[in-house]
Amino acid sequence: MRGWFSPLRVLGALAVLLLVTAITLNRMQSGDYILNPDIAHPVAPLVHVAKKVPRTDTGTLYFVDVRLAPATELDKFVRWLGFDAHSSLVPADEILPPGSNNQKFIHTELRQMSQSQRIAAAVALRQLHYANVIKPTGVRVDAIARGTDAAGKLKPRDLIIAVNGVSTLTTTKLRSVLATVKPGQVVTLRIKRGAQTLVESIKTVGLKGRALVGFAPSQAALIKKLPFKVSIDAGDIGGPSAGLAFTLEVMQQLGANVTHGYNVAATGEINVDGTVGPIGGVEQKTWGVREAGAQVFLVPVGGGNVSDARANAGPDLKIIPVTSLAQALHALAALPKLK
Repeated sequence: MRGWFSPLRVLGALAVLLLVTAITLNRMQSGDYILNPDIAHPVAPLVHVAKKVPRTDTGTLYFVDVRLAPATELDKFVRWLGFDAHSSLVPADEILPPGSNNQKFIHTELRQMSQSQRIAAAVALRQLHYANVIKPTGVRVDAIARGTDAAGKLKPRDLIIAVNGVSTLTTTKLRSVLATVKPGQVVTLRIKRGAQTLVESIKTVGLKGRALVGFAPSQAALIKKLPFKVSIDAGDIGGPSAGLAFTLEVMQQLGANVTHGYNVAATGEINVDGTVGPIGGVEQKTWGVREAGAQVFLVPVGGGNVSDARANAGPDLKIIPVTSLAQALHALAALPKLK
C-alpha cells in the first residue's frame, strides 16, 4: 500500500492535475483581451517606392505593434502568478464596440491599416512638396455599436461631414468637436450617404468620460494617383497605428534624412492633415522598442501615450512626444549629432 503514496506517484498525480487544470483554463474565455509586447520591426522591408533613391541616412526606422487576442482564464492565472509582467488585460467592451465580435474587429482593423497606408504615402509626398494628392472627404462609419442611438440612424460606409454645424472632414476634427460634448448629450450629424445628404440627431454614449456617437470611425479621403508607385505591405497586422512610421519610411526612401543616424521607432495614426493621433497598447509597444534596441521612440501626444511610454522606457530610450509629422521631423533633426 505504501507504494501508492511514494513521492514520485504524488508528483506524477500533481503534474497530471496541473496539466488538466491548465487545459481546462485555456479553454475558458475570460471576457477580457490580453495585450502582449511584440519586438519592433524595421519598416524598410514593408515599403517599396518606385522612385527610390540611394540613402545617405544610416539610421533605421521601426514600427511597433502588439499581440492582441481574447484572453483565457489561463492567461489571467499566469498573469496573477506574476508571469507576463508586461502584458495587460483589457475588458472586451473597451476593445469591441457593443454588438461586435472578434472577427468583425479584425476585419475593421485590416481595413483601417489599408487606408492608413494610402494616407501615409500621400502625406509623405505632400511633405516633400509634390503636388497635393490628398483631400479629406469625411469620417467613414466603419462599424456601428449595437444598442446605441446610432444603430438605428447610421449605416456602414456613411460619411460624417459635420457635427453640430461644424465641418468634420477629418477624424482629428471629429474628435475635437466631440471633446466639447458631454456623454449623453444629443449631437446633430450631417451625413453623406451615396448621393444623399442627411441630417440626424443622435444621443451620445460615454466611454471613460468621453462622448462617443456609437461607431468606429476611419478617415475617408480622395487620394489622386501618385506620381509614382508606392506600395506598403504589413501582412496581417491591422489598425492605423503604424501610419507615422510608414510616412517617415516613404520620405526616407525618397532621399529625406529622417533618422539622422539614429535607430528610431515610431507609433501613431497619421491623419490627412499631417497630425498624429494617439493609439493603444503603448506600454507593450515601448517594451517591444526596447527589445529591438532602438534609441528614440516617437509617441503621440494625447490619450496618456507619452506618460505610459516614459514609465516603461528605461534609461536608454529617449521618448519624443509628437503632435504632427512636421513636428516629428523637427524633433529628430534637433537630436545631438552622432559621432
